[in-house]
Amino acid sequence: MSDLLKENERIDQLPAQNIQIIQSPDVFSFSLDAVLLAHFASIPKRGTIIDFCAGNGAVGLFMQPRTTASIIGIELQERLADMATRSIQLNQFEQQLTIINADVTKALDYIPTDSVDFITCNPPYFKEQPKSKKNPNPYLAIARHEIHLKLDDVFYTASKLLKMTGKIAMVHRPDRLLDIIDSMRRHRIAPKRVQFIYPKMGKEANIILIEGIKDGKTDGLKILPPIITYDEAQQYTPEIKALLHGD
Repeated sequence: MSDLLKENERIDQLPAQNIQIIQSPDVFSFSLDAVLLAHFASIPKRGTIIDFCAGNGAVGLFMQPRTTASIIGIELQERLADMATRSIQLNQFEQQLTIINADVTKALDYIPTDSVDFITCNPPYFKEQPKSKKNPNPYLAIARHEIHLKLDDVFYTASKLLKMTGKIAMVHRPDRLLDIIDSMRRHRIAPKRVQFIYPKMGKEANIILIEGIKDGKTDGLKILPPIITYDEAQQYTPEIKALLHGD
């Protein structure tokens, strides 16, 4: 294992699925968002799954136990793409998972149109504003702000790649919900499932999960039951514990 690690890297584990992942404090590490997205997405048992904004590969790795589909991660940042590739090797998933080091907007250079069954995406959350304060760490700034990738870029590219009735699932912030739905509709993707995540009872939602279908009917949106992250004692709720550690 140690020969897969580079300077200032470590191996973390998601016990619930016995998945190991290479991480570093120097770059963007996976968070609960990735675990929630991988669990929420109604991925197919076979076919092709693309993971936009793959980072260090967390979402693709966490989906792997649920499917035999080919999973392709697309990640712009070379260092993160390299970490993701080595995490795939660490888990011996090379026959199923691959990483493309490229901008999501260039995905059509690598993957044929109308060929993908499912897409997942954990995109930058914050709009790019000329005067907005950004993290001085460039890895974190790119991961968190729409510097290289905007919502319309995601759904335009997804609509081109997805087969008819193919799906895309995204994790984002609740305050961007209308932007997300507007962009989905512009690109022939009908929102079908939404789930809100709350940090604790009595607080506003801080995470949203949303899934849509290409060329799907515009009615039939389902709002799933909420997920609460922490209980009154600031401990993970049983639902979150199950996602992270198993039953």
